[in-house]
Amino acid sequence: MVVMENIVEKSTYQVQELLIRMDRNNKIIQRLSQKLNSYTCEPNNPSCFEQRYNLKQSFKLFAGQQKRIMELMQQKKGMNKSLEEDIQLHLERFKALEKEIAAYLLSTSQHS
Repeated sequence: MVVMENIVEKSTYQVQELLIRMDRNNKIIQRLSQKLNSYTCEPNNPSCFEQRYNLKQSFKLFAGQQKRIMELMQQKKGMNKSLEEDIQLHLERFKALEKEIAAYLLSTSQHS
């Protein structure tokens, strides 16, 4: 009985930790999206315009995936393998998107 309670407690803690991490990542992406739309990040060559368009699409896709995963996590009491894999992929997408925006910011600052 105690072992089962520990497993449930650990699972609940893990879900809460992931929710917090995903929320923090989402806030970072929102701030980066705002920065992307600011005048300081205006594209100044065809390559930058394309990068900016792709980033905006990636932000929309990320936000949609974030919303879907958060809804699934709140609907389910525990964590299943499929949801855990979705979350890991989403966290990897966050890292990739962070790198893409950093590359874009570097390319726009080099041309200013």
